[in-house]
Amino acid sequence: MTEIRSGRARATAYVRPKQTSRAVRYADKAADIVVTVGGLFVILAVAGIMIFLVQVVVPLFTGGSLNESREYTLQRPEGASLAILTDDTNVLAVEVLASGKTRAVHLPTGTVLASPTIDLGGQKITAFSKSIRSDDFAVGFADGTVRFGQIGTRSTLIKASDLPPNLVRLNDLDQTDGEAVFHRRDAEQFQRTTFSVILNEPQAVAPAGRAIAQLDYRVGGTVERPTRSFLTKDGDNVLRLTRAETRVNLLTRRETTTLESATLPAMSGSGTIIGALMTAQADQVYVARENGEVLRFDTRDLGVPKLIETRRLTADGVALTTIGFLIGEQAIVVGGSDGSVNVFFRVEDAAAGTSDGHTLKLAHELERQRAPIRAIAASARNKAFATADATGVIWVRHSTSARVLMKLGESSRTEVASIGLSPRNDGVVASDASGRLRFWAIDIPHPETTLQTIFGKVWYEGFPEPAFTWQSSSGNDEFEPKLSLVPLIFGTIKATVYALLFAVPIALAAAIFTSQFVHHSVRAVVKPAMEMMASLPSVVLGFIAALILAPIVESFIAAVVLVFIALPMSLFAAAYLWQLLPPASALRWDGLPKFMFMFVVLFSGCWLSYAAAPGFEAVFFAGDFRSWVNGTAGSGRPFLVLLLLPAGFLAASALVRRALNGAMRDRVRQLGRTRAGLVDGLCWLLTLVAGAIVAFVLAYVFTAAGWDPRGGVLDTYVQRNTFVVGLAMGFAVIPIIYTIAEDAMSAVPEHLRAASLACGASPWQTATRVIIPTAVSGIFAAIMIGMGRAVGETMIVVMAAGNTPILDWNVFNGLRALSANIAVELPEAVVGSTLCRMLFLAALALFVMTFVLNTIAELIRQRFRRRAVQL
Repeated sequence: MTEIRSGRARATAYVRPKQTSRAVRYADKAADIVVTVGGLFVILAVAGIMIFLVQVVVPLFTGGSLNESREYTLQRPEGASLAILTDDTNVLAVEVLASGKTRAVHLPTGTVLASPTIDLGGQKITAFSKSIRSDDFAVGFADGTVRFGQIGTRSTLIKASDLPPNLVRLNDLDQTDGEAVFHRRDAEQFQRTTFSVILNEPQAVAPAGRAIAQLDYRVGGTVERPTRSFLTKDGDNVLRLTRAETRVNLLTRRETTTLESATLPAMSGSGTIIGALMTAQADQVYVARENGEVLRFDTRDLGVPKLIETRRLTADGVALTTIGFLIGEQAIVVGGSDGSVNVFFRVEDAAAGTSDGHTLKLAHELERQRAPIRAIAASARNKAFATADATGVIWVRHSTSARVLMKLGESSRTEVASIGLSPRNDGVVASDASGRLRFWAIDIPHPETTLQTIFGKVWYEGFPEPAFTWQSSSGNDEFEPKLSLVPLIFGTIKATVYALLFAVPIALAAAIFTSQFVHHSVRAVVKPAMEMMASLPSVVLGFIAALILAPIVESFIAAVVLVFIALPMSLFAAAYLWQLLPPASALRWDGLPKFMFMFVVLFSGCWLSYAAAPGFEAVFFAGDFRSWVNGTAGSGRPFLVLLLLPAGFLAASALVRRALNGAMRDRVRQLGRTRAGLVDGLCWLLTLVAGAIVAFVLAYVFTAAGWDPRGGVLDTYVQRNTFVVGLAMGFAVIPIIYTIAEDAMSAVPEHLRAASLACGASPWQTATRVIIPTAVSGIFAAIMIGMGRAVGETMIVVMAAGNTPILDWNVFNGLRALSANIAVELPEAVVGSTLCRMLFLAALALFVMTFVLNTIAELIRQRFRRRAVQL
């Protein structure tokens, strides 16, 4: 020991500096700057993602644009204009005249090119019809004959060195030899555009001298079995339907043609026939009268055609001026003398009273024009069409979205003789009797998307009523895209709800158990193991769910349902049996033996469920679970008992608790541990029996009132369903909720727990009345983070949910979530297409849903936290 004396070595105690060192201050400042900058970058990144998504989505709602318009005054045509069409690139317009002449016009300059004349054999054209999607057309003559042909443009690429000599320059890009147009694509290639007309030999249809007044022509069938059908009306209002089917031998290429013909029944009533339509299969015929009536004939059996429906399609006092099909022949567009344009569907209706069980119904009532509708031109690409009124004004419309896309032209005294939409829907061409030809280059990239079609009910072709539907593609070009996000949003919510119903009780119960009742040595093993579950890739869980779990659940569905009842009952029974142990034994076996005993109980409950499943299925599900949920076997009363058992148990528990209050509870406390545990177990059994009785009574009442659990949450069973998704997604969400909730409860100050126990509260009372209320903000945050994980889950939903976008709460049916839809359809979506932008809109909807949920959750969490701080 060193003495402290003057003149000698003196020991001095270490004095801690009162100021923080410069290095610590610099490190703290640097950390503060890094955290601040990192937070700002996170905010900027989130805002950037939002801005990018909005930028991609906005064009869906911007409508169309007019790029340019041109008007040319040409020589007055020789005869009425029958049809007008353009090529794919809007370089050439071709007009067919009633005189048999054709007129080809270079659209960028208005130059008239040399055009062939159709040899009509001296006959006069009295009727004309052209198919929507092909170049086929038919003409009817005054002598009662009909001739078929093809008219169209053809484009081929040629090298610059192969250009013919002596070409005439039309503009900077186009040249012509008088018949064809050569359009420069680049320095080495030109596009050669020509048009041709082919007319076949005449076929006698009506008696000699009876002119063909109305004509409709359809080409359909398949490559090996093409069909050609045409409907004619002569001067005596006699309707004749003819259908030719050609069968091609794919080995010998030999063709065999079968011809069927029928005369439709005579029509009663009066009214001038202004149009006649038929389907490509020649199974439906529509005859329109000027008074607004449309007569529908069933011609599925050509031997016995029937008039099955007469329906007025215009308002009283409004004349029907024009009628036409849209592509696919499911929608009929009707124009009226008051400028009205309506779309009708032939839909199934049991109350229709027709032989085919269908009727015509108004599906879309579109905006009116100011003058009578004179012409309709249907798109060959989608459900768009153009209507021209008596003043020459043309509106481009879309049937699905029921909106006007473009309004073209100005009012004039000259009616439009014929109009046409370009094959790519990027141009409209019109001609009138004065020789004026007008062309508009338009751009309408997304005609089918509006807020109503995306988030509202839409009446689609073939549907009996408006519906929320997602179906972005199909196997043919006549398909009507159905782009409602509602089924996808619903599927996301459905998957999340069922996953949380499975995950939250298990995760919270495990968190309470390990944080409050398990020895710290056991907790040190269990908690890291649970946290490691969160590292399982969702694609692995989805693979297991789809290929292993789904078949197992389907094969043992009764046992799986019984597990949800047997496991809680087994744990409750084991807990009451544990109370019967002597105090010394219970204390000695506490910890790991007790924890292992719990797993033995769990496995025993699973084995009992498997063993009792046949009897359980026979009693509650009439021996076949899938037949029972389909509604073909048994009644809903036995399952209602199971469904109402928790409510009955809670009611009985409240009654028993009230009955045992006061003196009875004091007497139980005076008993020894074993006898008190026995009394407690008997009370639990009594409560369970009373709860079952209450559930049975309630089930009887509900069944008598006509309520059946089937047809709603329980319905038709499919293998890959929401139940399987809930189980698999639950395993992905449980570790997240468990970890955060367990940390929140473990972080509760120890003095609160100690004070509760010191006041005589049991560990369970301490957990439920002190620990959980204090940690409720962390528990709520855990649930919300788990919900966010479930909302954004992709691979499990893709692989195990069946990908069926339906609005159905049935737990045994499939679903399609927003994230799964993006993953499935984005690889096939063309950049910039409507589908591609709709998928980005789905991503934006998912982003907004998550943002709103997290914001609300944070507000609620902060409120819980303020309440907990007061403790």
